[in-house]
Amino acid sequence: MAGSVPMTSGSSMNPRTRSMKETSWVKWALIGLAALVLLWLIVLPLIVVITEALKQGWDVFLAAIVDPDAMSALRLTLLVAVITVPLNTIFGVAAAWAITKFRFRGKQFLITLIDLPFAVSPVIGGMIYVLVYGEHGWLGGWLDSHNIQIIFALPGIILATLFITFPFVARELIPLMEDQGQQEEEAAVTLGAKGWTVFWKITLPNIKWGLLYGVILCNARAMGEFGAVSVVSGHIRGETNTLPLHVEILYNEYQFSASFAVASLLLVLALVTLVLKGWFARKNAH
Repeated sequence: MAGSVPMTSGSSMNPRTRSMKETSWVKWALIGLAALVLLWLIVLPLIVVITEALKQGWDVFLAAIVDPDAMSALRLTLLVAVITVPLNTIFGVAAAWAITKFRFRGKQFLITLIDLPFAVSPVIGGMIYVLVYGEHGWLGGWLDSHNIQIIFALPGIILATLFITFPFVARELIPLMEDQGQQEEEAAVTLGAKGWTVFWKITLPNIKWGLLYGVILCNARAMGEFGAVSVVSGHIRGETNTLPLHVEILYNEYQFSASFAVASLLLVLALVTLVLKGWFARKNAH
């Protein structure tokens, strides 16, 4: 056609095509960087744990697992989780329900208290309980006179674990319940439903997957907690050592294969937690 200018082989690329190619390059560069970081920080340490645990053979591995001190640490770890997770679940649901469904003075202060364990080092959290309940603490004399032992005993481990883990359920539920709003609950109340009926029939079904997600996170932290429990436990072998503390003792005694074998128990618990976490996250998204 007259007046038309033919495209030449040296003409510039379409801006949209060039933008798509640049975007694709950036995407794969970020994916590659993320994969390298995950390989370095997560996959490689997991491989090291498994390799070192089996380095001296299955006999040493199984002997470390069935050792009485290891079994005692496993039982204590599970016992602490069984006690602390339900308590934190009850607190988390109650706190989230109060914060998202009611107006009251001190709401922001309550949220700040819930977030406090995220801001405080676990070691400091353990020291707080030593200063309050220890032999020379504020309540130490009274506890000693009544033959009550909290620090260097099971109650202290439970208290420290409760402190470290209590934000997880509440912090998972608060944004979820805020996003859902109060329309369904208000409609039920208008129709004559009472508080507990509204909770069991409407609130709980709406938050069940988010609640289970928070419980899984709380349980994972309870079983893997080291800093606060290390301070209050006293490191009494076979009595107040949880699995993380038992791993440290074995490693400090240069029983490397045994320490990694026991660490593999925590690894299995962590992998199960991750699988459940991912499943509950998908359910919660739907």
